[in-house]
Amino acid sequence: MNPVARISLIVAYAVLALAALGRSSYQISTKLSEAPVPYLVSGVSALLYLVIAIALWRRWAGVALVGTAIELAGVLVVGTLGYVEPSWWADETVWTGYGSAYGWVPLLLPLAALILLVRERRARAARAVASSTAPSAATTGDAR
Repeated sequence: MNPVARISLIVAYAVLALAALGRSSYQISTKLSEAPVPYLVSGVSALLYLVIAIALWRRWAGVALVGTAIELAGVLVVGTLGYVEPSWWADETVWTGYGSAYGWVPLLLPLAALILLVRERRARAARAVASSTAPSAATTGDAR
């Protein structure tokens, strides 16, 4: 993955993790009984953002790929349910309205991350195939 893209994703996920952690910590500690599901969803999203940021930093591509897929699914499910049945969401979460309170970053970020991670995985697989099929000195008779 392009180093600039990787660092940009790490920074974006770290900032989102801090924002979601701050919001959910306040909500869970002061008014959890008012809207437990939305506040817990925000807390889970904060932890997920943190895991993805760490996975990207440590180059754990598989963890980052699974995390971003879970994130995208969560954004789509919570965003859709918020429109289908608003009464289920007594308050907003990070993913409500497909992340509209966060400038739709929660929707766009996992899409960008998934695209970059899948491209990187495909490039790595292509390099592995190319290196395993390249003729070696022993098979071409060039061994000296």
